[in-house]
Amino acid sequence: MSTLTRRNFLKAGALSIAASPVLSALANSGALADQPQGKLIWSVLLHLGRNMWGDTPRAYTPPVDKFTCDVDLWLELTEKAAKSGLNMIVIDLGEAVKYQTHPELAVEGAWSVERLREDLDRMRKLGLEPIPKLNFSACHDFWLGEYARMLSTKTYYKVCADLIKEVTEIFDHPRFFHLGYDEENYGNQKSYDYVVIRQGELWKHDFLFFVEECEKNNVRPWIWADYAWDHNEFLEWAPKSVVMSNWYYGNDFNPESNARAKMYMDFDAAGYDQIPTGSNWSNDENFGQTVEFCKKNLSKERLLGYLQTPWKFTEPSNQEHNLRSIQQVADAMY
Repeated sequence: MSTLTRRNFLKAGALSIAASPVLSALANSGALADQPQGKLIWSVLLHLGRNMWGDTPRAYTPPVDKFTCDVDLWLELTEKAAKSGLNMIVIDLGEAVKYQTHPELAVEGAWSVERLREDLDRMRKLGLEPIPKLNFSACHDFWLGEYARMLSTKTYYKVCADLIKEVTEIFDHPRFFHLGYDEENYGNQKSYDYVVIRQGELWKHDFLFFVEECEKNNVRPWIWADYAWDHNEFLEWAPKSVVMSNWYYGNDFNPESNARAKMYMDFDAAGYDQIPTGSNWSNDENFGQTVEFCKKNLSKERLLGYLQTPWKFTEPSNQEHNLRSIQQVADAMY
């Protein structure tokens, strides 16, 4: 296993290695010793695929049937990230890869597995750690094609397990696998043609299924943690192996008046490792403010780093927005 892929999790504080299969396996391999203590993650989310919001041409971001990622801009953004001192790229894959296990999910022009591997190697040589993301929220899974309408069936579980295993192998067993898992509610799907929501014990069952599939492949699950906003009990049962990314894109970081900002502190108090998430989606100050708030209020042992989410596809019209998002990370670092 290469030095890069043998990196493991930052010091986990109260997290019990013995309690988590994925932590135990990597500890036994010696990988825990390879991660420099105290080295924060400074990362940005970039989109290779885009079929995650809406299932109709009327949607704010209509689905596509062709590969739309501008490769020149993709190269520019990743090179800018490396030169700016970032050390991780989270890659939204979706429909943009012709998976060997399920090639039927690929759109016209999607990258082959070999093409993706070449680019992952390029990024590693730049000093960037590539992390895969497939969003398995029922709100953001149009990339799953017909399987998005088969939630919680035997076929669905098999397809999702196949994809997690294959993508983990493509990425040479990365430290993390981002599962998405956000915004699965009616409010975020009311403009969709097909609305489906898991609740209660079924949501919990499927969530734990995805966690288990990650751990089977010795990769640590990472999610958007907004489920906890309306389900406080989530902090009582969610496995501590899951890396939480609470997110808030506004400018009110007063925990007494803003429950979403306070949630960073709640996850910390509950003993979860976090990668707080900011964005320049609505303003250019949020990411820096997120870093400032979390530095002051979260324990160093459980603060793994930060993630910037520009939420603009890798297309020429979004060049300035995406470049600006990377610069904001660099500004917050220094």
